[in-house]
Amino acid sequence: MASVPARRKRSLSSHVLRLIPFGSLAGLTAIMAIPPETNFILAGLFGAGAAYTGARLVDRRVDRRKELSRWARDNIAELKRVAKEDRKAAPQMKRIRALQDGVLESWELLPGEYRPLLDEDIFTIVGEVEGTARLARRRAALRRHLESVDLGGIRRRIEGLEKDLASLEPGSATWTAFESALNGRRGELENHADILEGISVINAQLEGAESLLGNLRGELLALDTSLGSPSIESGLVHLRERVSYFRKGLDQVTRAVEPLPENDMKQVTTR
Repeated sequence: MASVPARRKRSLSSHVLRLIPFGSLAGLTAIMAIPPETNFILAGLFGAGAAYTGARLVDRRVDRRKELSRWARDNIAELKRVAKEDRKAAPQMKRIRALQDGVLESWELLPGEYRPLLDEDIFTIVGEVEGTARLARRRAALRRHLESVDLGGIRRRIEGLEKDLASLEPGSATWTAFESALNGRRGELENHADILEGISVINAQLEGAESLLGNLRGELLALDTSLGSPSIESGLVHLRERVSYFRKGLDQVTRAVEPLPENDMKQVTTR
């Protein structure tokens, strides 16, 4: 599955490239039809070209809708896999699936002339759902790792090593070996604490995702799309700001859990 940033970049680039030919031909048509540059033959040719590219633009919008639907289905499949791997997360994954469906449904209920204004934002939202699914899978792996750790055994081993060190001559080869073992065990405790903190951060982000999706759905349904409404523009700007804020939060959480030990993760995923 393509990464979220790659999908965004490809989507934005293709959108711009599709609009350039249509805008250029439409502009040339207008120029050729206005005196003193009036040339009805050229205006007709450019107009035909604009109509053709406009039709293709509509077709591409249909393709983008299909791409969006495929992406949303991929997210649902991933969320279901996470729920299967982590039973504790199953209710939350079900809620996120329903919220994604609700946001897309609310967007589809907007009048046709307003939906294209939110195209990129809807793709961004679906992309962030993909990001939350990846975080949820990471959380599931971390939870499995914690379940495999005998914390009490590690603490007892640390106490034993500390007693052994106290009875050895500092600086001797045996003392050095025991000190190294003690530092390793203490590192395991620190690692355990880091993983607990990482899980807490992921929990907060996933709860934020639920809140955002729920609010976005409500705001989409509440948009005043009546003819000439002055609030539609401010409403769209507010929606985009919320999406941007959430995306930044997701990126920050993803970076925060990246430093967690990869070796532990590999052990978990190969069990």
